[in-house]
Amino acid sequence: MAPFTLVAFHAHPDDEALLMGGTLARLAAEGHRVVLAVATDGEAGAAASPYRAGSGLGWHRRDELDRSAAALGCARVVRFGFPDSGSAGTAPKGSFSRLPVSEAAAPLIELLRSEGADALTIYDPAGGYGHPDHQQVHTVGVYAAQQAGTPLVLEATIDRRLIQRLIRIVEAIPGVLPQVRAAAYDTAYSDSATITHRVDVRAYAGQKRRALQAHASQASAESGQRTVGVLLKLPRWLFRRMLGHEWYVEHGRPPGTPLDDLFATLRTS
Repeated sequence: MAPFTLVAFHAHPDDEALLMGGTLARLAAEGHRVVLAVATDGEAGAAASPYRAGSGLGWHRRDELDRSAAALGCARVVRFGFPDSGSAGTAPKGSFSRLPVSEAAAPLIELLRSEGADALTIYDPAGGYGHPDHQQVHTVGVYAAQQAGTPLVLEATIDRRLIQRLIRIVEAIPGVLPQVRAAAYDTAYSDSATITHRVDVRAYAGQKRRALQAHASQASAESGQRTVGVLLKLPRWLFRRMLGHEWYVEHGRPPGTPLDDLFATLRTS
């Protein structure tokens, strides 16, 4: 089968590993060209103080992104360098989430055209858990794909029902993620009925784990637990079981039995 070119558009370093690291590794192993595009360097993210010293958090996260992409087999990494909006209160003026869509989309449109991209991945309209940069990735991605004529657009997401089930288990374990509640995810990510793809990535769990390990700055913070850190504490067998599938919503495809082939529409068009 002829290889396809996928541009995976993400908001911050580590998003690629968390949401679709297994998919990226699988597609690369199958011979497809995987291009990782990241809107910001994640300099406004949470991290322990040692990662903020010297050149700053953004420098560390750029290096971490390169090592994650190498673990996943990505052919190219492109950083757009927009300012990180952060997640505390109102995003600063000029940050990625507050830019006009046409301005924020310009480098992505150029990338899609220069790569001759067959497919683009973005996020769901909620931006997963509601981060303003994630919501902007959705809006910018939809616009850019229309302008560039990219035929296939998929939202990297999580089946909401499954993540709520997992959080309820975590809620029962004192001190693991004390501020996380399942009810907060009633409108986050995607409803099960809208999922079009459930991609089996169990064979690539090791690569996904190495990609998460690359994002060392995101495994700890001055207080509380970080998602990356919690996932990396899981035994390998449980990590593979819990993170062995990744979910997508394809634009224009009616929901039905979820597909395992991300490029099914391209193969039949």
